Amino acid sequence: MQNTEISEVDSGSVPHSGPLSKPGSRRNSTTFSFSKPSTKDDDDETYVEITLDVRDDTVAVHSVKPTTENEDPEVTLLAQRLEKQSSAQASAAAAMIRSASSRFRQVSQELRKLASASRKPVDRTKSATKHALKGLKFISRTDGSSGWPAVEKRFGDLASASGLLHRSKFGQCIGMKESKEFAGELFDALARRRHITAESITKAELRDFWDQISDQSFDARLQTFFDMVDKDADGRINEEEVKEIISLSASANKLSKLQEQAEEYARLIMEELDPNNLGYIEIYNLEMLLLQAPGQSVQIGNTNSRNLSQLLSQSLKPTKEPNPIRRWYGRTIYFLEDNWKRVWVMALWLSICAALFTYKFIQYRERAAFRVMGVCVCTAKGAAETLKFNMALILLPVCRNTMTWIRNKTRLGKIIPFDDNLNFHKVIAIGITVGVILHAGAHLTCDFPKLIHASPAAYRPMEQYFGKHQPKSYWWFVKGPEGWSGITMVVLMAIAFTLASPWFRRGRINLPKPFNRITGFNAFWYSHHLFIIVYGLLIYHGYKLFLTHEWYKKTTWMYLAVPIIIYATERLIRALRSRVSPVKILKVAVYPGNVLTLQVSKPPGFKYRSGQYMFVNCAAVSPFEWHPFSITSAPQDDYLGVHIRTLGDWTRQLRTVFSEVCRQPEAGKSGLLRADYDKDGSSIVPNFPRVLIDGPYGAPAQDYKQYEVVLLVGLGIGATPFISIIKDIINNMKQVDDDLESGELNQNQDQANTFRSRRAYFYWVTREEGSFDWFRGVMNEIAETDKKGIIEMHNYCTSVYEEGDARSALIAMLQSLNHAKNGVDVVSGTKVKTHFARPNWRTVYKRLALNHRGQRIGVFYCGAPALTKELRQHALDFSRASTTKFEFHKENF
Repeated sequence: MQNTEISEVDSGSVPHSGPLSKPGSRRNSTTFSFSKPSTKDDDDETYVEITLDVRDDTVAVHSVKPTTENEDPEVTLLAQRLEKQSSAQASAAAAMIRSASSRFRQVSQELRKLASASRKPVDRTKSATKHALKGLKFISRTDGSSGWPAVEKRFGDLASASGLLHRSKFGQCIGMKESKEFAGELFDALARRRHITAESITKAELRDFWDQISDQSFDARLQTFFDMVDKDADGRINEEEVKEIISLSASANKLSKLQEQAEEYARLIMEELDPNNLGYIEIYNLEMLLLQAPGQSVQIGNTNSRNLSQLLSQSLKPTKEPNPIRRWYGRTIYFLEDNWKRVWVMALWLSICAALFTYKFIQYRERAAFRVMGVCVCTAKGAAETLKFNMALILLPVCRNTMTWIRNKTRLGKIIPFDDNLNFHKVIAIGITVGVILHAGAHLTCDFPKLIHASPAAYRPMEQYFGKHQPKSYWWFVKGPEGWSGITMVVLMAIAFTLASPWFRRGRINLPKPFNRITGFNAFWYSHHLFIIVYGLLIYHGYKLFLTHEWYKKTTWMYLAVPIIIYATERLIRALRSRVSPVKILKVAVYPGNVLTLQVSKPPGFKYRSGQYMFVNCAAVSPFEWHPFSITSAPQDDYLGVHIRTLGDWTRQLRTVFSEVCRQPEAGKSGLLRADYDKDGSSIVPNFPRVLIDGPYGAPAQDYKQYEVVLLVGLGIGATPFISIIKDIINNMKQVDDDLESGELNQNQDQANTFRSRRAYFYWVTREEGSFDWFRGVMNEIAETDKKGIIEMHNYCTSVYEEGDARSALIAMLQSLNHAKNGVDVVSGTKVKTHFARPNWRTVYKRLALNHRGQRIGVFYCGAPALTKELRQHALDFSRASTTKFEFHKENF
């Protein structure tokens, strides 16, 4: 015999699953608990709780769910209150139940079927609930009591004189000031639950709100989220309400495309959660969706792997060495291990500078000028010798063709840090600055005054250098060729050095008009060409020496001859190569995020490696400026592609020029504006500006082939070199497979030996949803062709709140549903699933260290300098704490 328990809740109370009554209808909510009889094999009875909506003469099933083992204290209290109701209310309720008893008996069989079959069992295991709790966080602090003092303080600052907090300030008060719309909907949901109709709340009501949103229980969080979606408070969510919450979530996370497709995605959710076409979904539907196991969690593996993971975590904990000598020694050893290439190059450079300075200093101590001008002239001449060397050396790091040839054709890259060529260029510039200060300072403040005030007898040995008439003032030195040439050089170098500093070159200084024109890349580029004048003056200045007349002792031209010839030859080759082999524009597209992509024909003999870059010139913008951009096409492609983001004045003008000749894309084509050549090679748009290219040139990313495992990290537009790399890896692996099948692997053994990469992890971090359009086709192609899982791609959109935040909870649900059904990510529009917020880089490195023990992993980063320090430090820490060695390479812009 089946046991039945009946409880009744009047229409004035609010059931836990949401208010069930609508205005104008009289209805009671009645709950039945059915249990099967106990047997000797059963220790406990199993109950099913059924809630019915009783409306006058109709009965509808509101919910069916299994009861929990322990009775809820709130339910017990509610039952006690119901038992104490007045006899009139109880008799009326009993009469209504008796009148509906016949209907209950008719549907009882259907109810049992619903309880046993129509609804999937809800996983309430500890792991599933733990996962679900991560999916609905309304505040960052899980402990509501610890966060209340800060909320209370903000309430005091934001509340009106009457002690009320308005709805518009609720988000700022609870720490959601960046999501005012979402916070407003949360306010409305909490107010509806408490029958608050006013737009303002008291401090006590705010504390009540806070207690609910900071409640760590899954049911409380689920109920709050459900109430936000359930705008009319009828305990059911229809398609229109789903659409509204999708639009709200998309707006809070700056996902404009998702917001435009809210209706389509709302229909998808209803199809999935409402298979019976009832027109609504209930709270248990969301519960089932949230309680499902996470789909893409990273599993550590077996017990041994987990133990190693724990040991690795423990070894990464900072432990301070108590002995200062050992601590200093350990840090020194680590520094040398990580920077030995830089150390020996810097040591060699400093040694050469010191040797030249010492040689010239000692030489002038033996000359007559020393007896008149003293140690000052020795210092000035020693500094001048280092200046000659550094003015010659500073040209070599920017001889890109030479550097690329040495890098590609020799093995010097194993001992010389070619990636630091620009850094070394800057270091030499600092050395030049020090040399100028010592040289000019010693002349102007020391030896010239001594020469002017020397006695006639002391001056007599100097007559052969300065003439019979002794100089009487500084003007004598300034008006001579040595003086005005030296001063002019110092002024021009000061201008070039100042405008090359990051504050001016990157436009960080806001100057009023017209002085704002001296900031930015254009000012840096043009001012750097003042060195053509500087080098001419330097040769002239070195020839008109005061204290040397023999031509073979005037060594300035000897230092400068070879570097200037190399540099001038490179510039000549660049000019001829770019103009002799013009390129034809094949495709132009302007994408969201102010990104312009160009695809041009590949000139004959243009061979490059993935990760390299080339220079682009557009005469319509500036006939003299050349700007470097990473090549995004693979070496096997029959075209050259670059993606150019608008970051400065030149790129801004370039985008404007091409936007004027582009038009709206055709159906099925990407981009905001677009223009393509047709199959016959003639352009649809006849007025494309002329584009010249020069390259390719070496870059840090081109060395990825030296590693079997690579970690590629691109920040924003910094993903460009890695797009070429992952395409190249796939193409090379295809070639190896084809050679194996055809038996030609031995013939291509040299190529197989030079290409070592067998696994790549690509992390692309961007803050804009539209950025994924840049490489959508490439990512889809890789996802389809990479059958062996060689490339593991991870897209991160930082504008979306972290996974687990209530503001992104519905997007996460929608993402899982759409990816499972259609294989497309709702954020990126590609087949690669997008993660939210920023990666945990420590976890990324830890995972690689455990999966690739004893291997060398090349870490390549391209992007803004902000992330460089963190990635480099993790590479050092995990290399020391594990058997995996991470070698870090970076390219900043």
